[in-house]
Amino acid sequence: MRIAILGASGKTGHATVEQALARGHQVVALVRRPEVFTVRDPSAHDRVEVRRADVTSPADFPDLSDVDVVVSALGVSKGDGPGALEAGAKVLTARRVRAIWLGALGSGVSTGAGGAIYQAVMRMFVGRELAEKAAADHIALAGGTTVFHAPDVANGPVSPNRRILRLADYRRPFLPPRITRDTLAALLIDEAEAPTHRAEVLVPLG
Repeated sequence: MRIAILGASGKTGHATVEQALARGHQVVALVRRPEVFTVRDPSAHDRVEVRRADVTSPADFPDLSDVDVVVSALGVSKGDGPGALEAGAKVLTARRVRAIWLGALGSGVSTGAGGAIYQAVMRMFVGRELAEKAAADHIALAGGTTVFHAPDVANGPVSPNRRILRLADYRRPFLPPRITRDTLAALLIDEAEAPTHRAEVLVPLG
């Protein structure tokens, strides 16, 4: 497959790139600064194309008609003003390509799904971004995009028990939920390879 990854230079985006390459896919890395983007395995360089992509400049956003799916791991970086997530969702929707959008458990339709403690932590550390995340999700879902609502992300290996649930089937946990970054990346690529849902909110677990 030819998989484009938006936000490929971020931690989760880079992990998703590595997961895709490890499975033999071709990757189009969509980043704002192509000159600083690298991959871990030098032998995989011939399967990576890096394209400059800034969601806040939609007129200059690269063509994606040559990819099978786009996985967005777009986040809000230090110094970004408000609106980056909504801009990203609008750009992908306008490209009319199959896409998987990474959102956050505890925002929008999944508010409270992680439990009271988790939601309090989200309000404390994510705060003003929660409303924008919800708005971006709405745009993505309206465009037919699959949306992942990931819980808190930690370092660690890919879980052998990784799975996804529809938000409607997710039961509120007692303790704040977490997932390793590599498990989340693996699940994003799983869905890219074999789509199971469309225009739904999914919760990655592992």
